Amino acid sequence: MKLKGRWANNIQLSPFELVMMLLSLFSVVLILCMALLPMDKETRKLLFFIDTSICCIFLINFFVGLLRSDNKSLFLKEHWIDFVASIPAIEPLRFARLFQILRVIRLLRMSRSILGSLLKQRRQTTLASLLLAMVTIVAFASVLILLVENGEPGANIKTAEDAIWWSLVTISTVGYGDFYPVTTVGHVIGGLVILCGVSFFGVISGYMASLFVAPDEQENLENQRQAFKHQLDDVLQRMEHNQQQMLQEITALKQQLTAQQHK
Repeated sequence: MKLKGRWANNIQLSPFELVMMLLSLFSVVLILCMALLPMDKETRKLLFFIDTSICCIFLINFFVGLLRSDNKSLFLKEHWIDFVASIPAIEPLRFARLFQILRVIRLLRMSRSILGSLLKQRRQTTLASLLLAMVTIVAFASVLILLVENGEPGANIKTAEDAIWWSLVTISTVGYGDFYPVTTVGHVIGGLVILCGVSFFGVISGYMASLFVAPDEQENLENQRQAFKHQLDDVLQRMEHNQQQMLQEITALKQQLTAQQHK
């Protein structure tokens, strides 16, 4: 039991594992909504598009992990359920994502400090957070705008494709104007999506800038370390030289005292 406890304390969760867990939970909720809640054809189609997009993210994550794995057979043995759960258009298989959620929850219980693990992997945390924010904002904006605008007089956002296109255009702050909300609630949703988009791409710009600035900072830190090392070597050499001089002076004084005593 002690060995298990020590091993558990050393487990560190990857930010992408946490994001995949959240997306799995989100996808299961989508499937339950489509199966249990009454909804019109376009809303059901929109939820299906969102879930299929999440499946594509799962498949990309699976194959990236497979390519980066040293032992591919072991990786397939441990993560085959992830591949099965990521197959789109087969709803019964998607409930297999519950196993992925349970596995990551087990890792959460065994991990001592989730926040510390995320802070140590800041780049992965940033990318994972951006991915989760992008999927969440586009999904909720598309669903809300379709529910609000569909059936309103003069509305031009009537289909699932229209809602997804509008959310993508709005979050990117491009604003083509081909689709736009006509209701007050739709305007509020659009304003919130624009604010999220500005913040979203602001974070991306800062992240991209850090990728170019970080090497320069590392080089400056290395130069400072080298300069400090040279200064420290100089100080140590001077101290050693002064110590030798002091020893020579002490030896000379001893010789003088010895000579005076003999006289």
